[in-house]
Amino acid sequence: MAHRRSASGGVTRKPATIYDIAHEAGVSHQSVSRFMRGIDQRSATRAKIERALETLEYKPNLTARSLVTGRSHRLGALTHEIDQVGPSQVLQGASSAARDAGYLLDIVALDMGNAGEIARALEVLLQHDLAGVVALASTDEMRGAITQLSLDAPVLLFSEQEEDEVAGPSDLNGVPLAMEHLLSLGHRDFAHIAGPPTWSAARNRRLAYEHLVRVEGLSSVGVVEADWSAASGYRAMRELLSRGRPTAVVAANDQMALGAMLALSEAGLDVPGDVSVTGLDDAPDAAFFSPPLTTVRVDFRARGRRAVHDLLHGIGAPEVVDDSPEPLTLIARRSTAPPRPAAGPPRRTHSDGL
Repeated sequence: MAHRRSASGGVTRKPATIYDIAHEAGVSHQSVSRFMRGIDQRSATRAKIERALETLEYKPNLTARSLVTGRSHRLGALTHEIDQVGPSQVLQGASSAARDAGYLLDIVALDMGNAGEIARALEVLLQHDLAGVVALASTDEMRGAITQLSLDAPVLLFSEQEEDEVAGPSDLNGVPLAMEHLLSLGHRDFAHIAGPPTWSAARNRRLAYEHLVRVEGLSSVGVVEADWSAASGYRAMRELLSRGRPTAVVAANDQMALGAMLALSEAGLDVPGDVSVTGLDDAPDAAFFSPPLTTVRVDFRARGRRAVHDLLHGIGAPEVVDDSPEPLTLIARRSTAPPRPAAGPPRRTHSDGL
């Protein structure tokens, strides 16, 4: 294979051409060209070319490939709130799946509070010829904005399915796992820090909490809505403590659980001695909270990969690689323990607020 010397003096490999591939495989360059265009080959010829591609570490030129096949190999991703653990990991999975299938993923983060910014962001995205767009919609506002779009490319709306009381929590809802763990430890007095009500995931997690409180005949200090942040979890926990003292708190994500644990500590309560706390999502830092947080691991990256898979399948792309999310998993750490024996009625606490 041809090589060239880099500016730093090192030797680097020149990109392989179809002639290099043909020579390595022992076939004609016409056979390689037909292979690149997706035209069927005899299995023996196809196997030779595939081995040569791997040996030469061939990287396709997507622009040239699009000109040859007449199909774009760029995808668009519309999202928002990428500072949140779930959306950011979904994007990582989507980007990885697109890359594995031979596509580039152009990511546009929308500011849902600014209609002008949304329009400008879409103008940037639409400058490219796209094979399809996956819209990662977590909130009602995002879904509303996407449904009003007029795009030439196929659009896949990927969002968490709304659950209802009749059917009960689905297998994708992690709250039941967290509460079953707490029930197994002997807890009966609960509280819930919910996410923002415009998020379908937050509504689903709250529905699961209230469903299990009712079905299991549990005592609930109440539910306080927050905004996924640690600061909002802190404020929510202080409000819950003003109503009474549960022995177990189920936070709808790990960041809010972190804020809740600080509020409990400032109130003179030990975690998990006085109050057990669980989170949800298994954020990268959850194992390093003080104490390490019991949580439910959600395979967000596989959900992102699945979104791209569904988009590619919908547009008839042959490069589809299926990938299903792993089941939810409870990660038991040191923020949960059996409740202490009751010494009388629950102690009420008061605070001045944040």
